[in-house]
Amino acid sequence: MYKIQTFNQISERGLERLPSQQYQVGPDVSDADAILLRSHKLDAEAIGEGLKAVARAGAGTNNVPVATCTEKGVVVFNTPGANANAVKELVLCGLLLASRGIIRGINFASTQSDITDYAELAKLMEQEKKKFKGSEIAGKTLGVIGLGAIGSMVAEMAIGQGMKVLGYDPALSVDAAWRLPSKVKRKESIAALIASSDFISLHLPVLDSTRGLINKEMFDAMGEGTCLVNFARDEIVDSEALLEALESGNLSKYVSDFPRPELMGRDDVISMPHIGASTSEAEENCAIMGADQLMDFLENGNIKNSVNFPNLSLDRAENAAEGTRLAICNRNVPNMLGQILSLLADQNINVIDMINKSRDDIAYNLIDLEVAPSADTVSSILNIDDVIKVTQL
Repeated sequence: MYKIQTFNQISERGLERLPSQQYQVGPDVSDADAILLRSHKLDAEAIGEGLKAVARAGAGTNNVPVATCTEKGVVVFNTPGANANAVKELVLCGLLLASRGIIRGINFASTQSDITDYAELAKLMEQEKKKFKGSEIAGKTLGVIGLGAIGSMVAEMAIGQGMKVLGYDPALSVDAAWRLPSKVKRKESIAALIASSDFISLHLPVLDSTRGLINKEMFDAMGEGTCLVNFARDEIVDSEALLEALESGNLSKYVSDFPRPELMGRDDVISMPHIGASTSEAEENCAIMGADQLMDFLENGNIKNSVNFPNLSLDRAENAAEGTRLAICNRNVPNMLGQILSLLADQNINVIDMINKSRDDIAYNLIDLEVAPSADTVSSILNIDDVIKVTQL
């Protein structure tokens, strides 16, 4: 029986993926094999010795102590793309809200409740509508910084709205490049993209390299009247530089999913309460993807969409007996695989199939054996220097 502890309200559609006869799932589960969560802030103390995986039902993992998990051989999953459509739609909303007098117009209309005569109300609306005049986004240039699952969908959406689209992503994967519409013109630097864009949309994770990325230098590179849209992470934008750009008028509008106290009440700021992925469809998609990834990992050792381990998968032989697969995590140092295979050979255990990959300082191995190893053999592998975790599947 696998044990999964949940935090937050996880969609039932996702939890239903985990067969009740094999999985004990819930917030009160103790000594869990895995954790499934959304935005709950997970402390490092929660990463126990028996924990094997953490799945974040969402793209960002800044609420998970990833470094601690890596040190203890715990795989951290996210669900990239599962909430992409929800965020994409809200980006479109943000572009329209920034371009048109929609919010001010709604606020004006809603304050006229004391007028009971239809003709009088209609006349007033016609007289005052010029105050809320805006501009169309068609024909404008959108710069998309970060061209992953969400960024590529935003780019495609903008093209469909008649916008010109520029893109920048120094870490663009092959898969992401295939998804990217051919009409997107890639820029070689953020500054070049910013200088040529009417709107800029951010779609980056929070890393040491992206924290405060949109700083004074970047704001200075913007043309007058630029609008910045941030449905990625608050920390990507330097707060002091942002306020200075708004005060100077160099930045005409800031649309954000992350309200800041110093920006409240400003006409040039549109703040939303972190609702980019708050749709029933997105929550279901994230929960389903997270549950499926945990299930495949716990049962087969396969890894997909990990933020700290290499992605790899090994099909099981149809006649493979239970307990004949080893999942081994070790530090990425020379001769580790040689030591493991040598130990198995000394026990006269034949290797049928295997796969090995590394990511930064961590290596991960799946090894299928002809017979199940003894507990002493598994213990001997675990005792090899720089082996972190061994799981028999």
